[in-house]
Amino acid sequence: MLKRLSVLALLCTLLYTGVSAQELRANVTVVASQLQGVDKKIFTTLQNSLKEFINNRRWADDSYAPSERIECNVMLNLTGMPSSDVYRGTLTIQATRPVYNSSYVTSIFNLQDNNVLFRYTEFQPLEFNDNRVGGSDPLAANLTAIMAYYVYVVLGMDADSFSPRGGDGFFKKAQNIVINAPDGKDVSGWKAFESQRNRYWLTDNLLNVKFNNFHDVMYQYHRMGLDQMYDDVNGGRSAIMNCINLLYAIYQDVPNSMLMQTFYSAKGDELLKIFSKAMPQEKSRAAEMLAKMDIPNAGRYQQMR
Repeated sequence: MLKRLSVLALLCTLLYTGVSAQELRANVTVVASQLQGVDKKIFTTLQNSLKEFINNRRWADDSYAPSERIECNVMLNLTGMPSSDVYRGTLTIQATRPVYNSSYVTSIFNLQDNNVLFRYTEFQPLEFNDNRVGGSDPLAANLTAIMAYYVYVVLGMDADSFSPRGGDGFFKKAQNIVINAPDGKDVSGWKAFESQRNRYWLTDNLLNVKFNNFHDVMYQYHRMGLDQMYDDVNGGRSAIMNCINLLYAIYQDVPNSMLMQTFYSAKGDELLKIFSKAMPQEKSRAAEMLAKMDIPNAGRYQQMR
């Protein structure tokens, strides 16, 4: 794996006694304000267990230095209890990457998953095996399968931003989880027919040849765009404009795909800031394409013009 530039020292380290540095530095929060009549201590235990599961496990074959760990926030919001030990909720995952020669960090992934259902009892070990994803109890296995899936997606997005097609191996691991996912009553988010926006479709897009340009965008946007803007603002913005053209080509072939929606969820605000200071012609062209591709922010792009 290519060593990241020294700017990655901006990331804080999170070390555990006797455990070597792994890939992620995840801040994990479990919210259970909507649940009544439950001992809240169980959610503190779950939160600590998830934090250790994500941060202490080795997810990649390559070694990551402490300064290379990826900053991310994971929030599990529990909204219901179908039975005494089964929980329903949403999972929000946000991950960032530092920008060369600056204190700025850029979002590389931002997604909310609304299909989280799992069985958990306090002090239950959180186990995961890439070769036996489903386990004997699909509901108990579903929580760690979902967490592992998003760990691999975040690792892939980060790797894509540092080297061309650097994330492919991680995306294939995420797809393996989809293929072998827990399959039980009310477990959802893993099947193509369930929705047009779920875990199945995210990895399908990431590994589909129709989205090859997306991986070029992830690399060029960060390495040739953001990482160069300290020395050459206009040159960096020009590289990002080229990324907008590549994204528009994807949009024309596959409009309203989940992968594109996920990209703009992470990058929408940043793109507005980048092109707000562009020359009029470049600003107008960027606003026109972005308004078509990123419908939720269309009005904001139009105002930029």
